[in-house]
Amino acid sequence: MGKLEGKVAFITGAARGQGRSHAVRLAREGADIIALDWLTDLGTVDYPMARQSDMDETVRLVQATGRRIHPEQADVRDFPALSAAYRAGVAALGPVDIVLGNAAVCMLGTKEVDPVQSFNDMIGVNLVGVWNTVYVAAQDMVDRGAGGAIVLTSSTQGLSGRGGDANGGVHGYAAAKHGVVGLMRSFANWLSPHGIRVNTVHPTGVATPMVENEVIGRYLEENPQAASMAANLMPVGLVEPVDISNAILYLVSDDGRYVTGVTLPVDAGFTVK
Repeated sequence: MGKLEGKVAFITGAARGQGRSHAVRLAREGADIIALDWLTDLGTVDYPMARQSDMDETVRLVQATGRRIHPEQADVRDFPALSAAYRAGVAALGPVDIVLGNAAVCMLGTKEVDPVQSFNDMIGVNLVGVWNTVYVAAQDMVDRGAGGAIVLTSSTQGLSGRGGDANGGVHGYAAAKHGVVGLMRSFANWLSPHGIRVNTVHPTGVATPMVENEVIGRYLEENPQAASMAANLMPVGLVEPVDISNAILYLVSDDGRYVTGVTLPVDAGFTVK
């Protein structure tokens, strides 16, 4: 029996990257998955967003574990659409025990046309979208009275502003990821008395399409000082998505049953440099 047998997890940004890894890792421990992604490009981001084929692969990988998965498409900034997707997932799989606010975008290296729009898109997806994700599920979890666990994906940039420049998207990313910590602490104060634990994870660079793409690759080649600034303390470049998934599994399982309100770096020493 897995550590999450019989649980249902609601995961945003689940079509690829960290979200897919989390879905598969939790499914291997017995959880059924409500997998949500937008599957639409964002005008202020140069690299392509996830596609339907990516979500199809997440579905295939979760089903291969023997667990159920219900995919949905919605923009996390759109509360009514997100709520409808969540409700459809609950109708298909049952009440949610675990929420992972994972969906995010990054604009490092993007050829910025409108810094105001870039900043607002960063805040919209990476902060407002996280609030929406928790809020659509939290009251249901409280009313059910069965406890649960919520993990919000921040970043090393949620603990440090290192690497900022004039790009509004870069400012927005750091601001949003710091803001996610504030959301976590507020939600922890509200929900922990109901047995619902709330924490953040703070990855360094992770080997996903958000980081491994031509836009960011070109930026780092043209700005070697930025690559040096982003280097980890341990002799590793990018960590693997499963490294973050394993930390999340600890936080949402009974292994972390008394852990709430913490900021957990999975960063190969980045934040102590």
